[in-house]
Amino acid sequence: MIGYVTLGTNDFDKAAAFYDALLAELGGKRMMEEDTFIAWSAGDGAAVSIIKPFDGKEACVGNGTMVALAANSTDLVDKVYAKAIELGGACEGEPGPRGESGFYAGYFRDMDGNKLNVFTMPGMG
Repeated sequence: MIGYVTLGTNDFDKAAAFYDALLAELGGKRMMEEDTFIAWSAGDGAAVSIIKPFDGKEACVGNGTMVALAANSTDLVDKVYAKAIELGGACEGEPGPRGESGFYAGYFRDMDGNKLNVFTMPGMG
């Protein structure tokens, strides 16, 4: 259902390096690239992209907005979360179980303040 999610950035080169390394952990590769836009996909339909805002104004984060990245195991959640922090991301909640449903996630922000999580749940493996 989701085609792609776009995140604004104020430091295009730094954001590109962050997402190159982070999304590679989930099998993501650049699938589309222009001067002010890059999109990554793992080949499963949906993509994550960064962009310099079209209106030329500074990028800012949305309150309550978050991008969730699917992983197929708790080990991969831990690995991707650790990579995000290693790359300069900020912790918004260390990986661990959330509730009783088997949902397991780690939350972080990129250098522009965009909130993401990486998660898994039963049946995703």
